[in-house]
Amino acid sequence: QVRLVESGGGLVQPGGSLRLSCAASGIVFETNIMGWYRQAPGNQRELVASITSLGDTTYADFVKGRFTISIDNAKHTVYLQMNSVKPEDTAVYYCTAKPRISIRWTSWGQGTQVTVSS
Repeated sequence: QVRLVESGGGLVQPGGSLRLSCAASGIVFETNIMGWYRQAPGNQRELVASITSLGDTTYADFVKGRFTISIDNAKHTVYLQMNSVKPEDTAVYYCTAKPRISIRWTSWGQGTQVTVSS
């Protein structure tokens, strides 16, 4: 059974930094793609970034140059380093995973709240 547990959310000031972690169990990183989605109130869930076990990454345009996704295969953990955060980054951030051959993201964490406010 796949289990994804996020941590690291909280309140941060505009321009500040935050690192989210996703501890994964029951999943083989080598055959899956890991990602981070976010959902703000009243908005649809949107993909922030994704990464493979080899370190190949993709980013949404709205976070390029500010956020970095990384993976620690030994610790079975995925990270999202958030720098230069903006109020519009406020959302619930979800860790997610899907098999490489799948179009649909199949596993989700419970989410962690990130609030950017002064």
